[in-house]
Amino acid sequence: MLAIARVRLGKITPIICILFAGTLLAGCGINTIPTLQEQAKAAWSEVLNQYQRRADLIPNLVETVKGFAEQESKVLTDVVEARAKATQVQVPADILNNPEAFQKFQDAQNNLSGALGRLLVVVERYPDLKSNQNFLALQSQLEGTENRIGIARRDYITSVRDYNTELRTIPGRWWRAILYPDAEPMQNFTVAEGTTDVPEVKF
Repeated sequence: MLAIARVRLGKITPIICILFAGTLLAGCGINTIPTLQEQAKAAWSEVLNQYQRRADLIPNLVETVKGFAEQESKVLTDVVEARAKATQVQVPADILNNPEAFQKFQDAQNNLSGALGRLLVVVERYPDLKSNQNFLALQSQLEGTENRIGIARRDYITSVRDYNTELRTIPGRWWRAILYPDAEPMQNFTVAEGTTDVPEVKF
């Protein structure tokens, strides 16, 4: 009887050791890198989702403005062209680890933001357009989308910061070297050139 108990105990001991080791490993950050990586990818998907929403709103906005301000064809053309360029940018699978592709994507979106900004400045000259219900609804949706883009970008920036920090600090550095050698730092948004300039005020 005692011999049987010893045999059973001998079979159970390695299992207990494996479970104990697994618990220790799970508690010391072995899963942190893939967890943070997936969070950053999810945040990036939300950024893309909001940019797509903005692109979908633009044709209706342009058509509405065109009905009231046909003479502003240059501004309208700029918006349409900027939207076309932004939606035609190829987003490769490795964009989060590809500085050139990421910068190209960001530049296209910044150009579209600039064109939209110029369009909304032009609108100020047309009181009838500003009171048009269709335009007001589109403008409200666009403003809401811009806010959601800002939030999505902020969440992505935070996720990437956490992920990149984990890759550079201990114990994440060790886990990367041992288990995740293909884990690369992700790209982050940068401030568009000129946005940090102090505007000149003239009276």
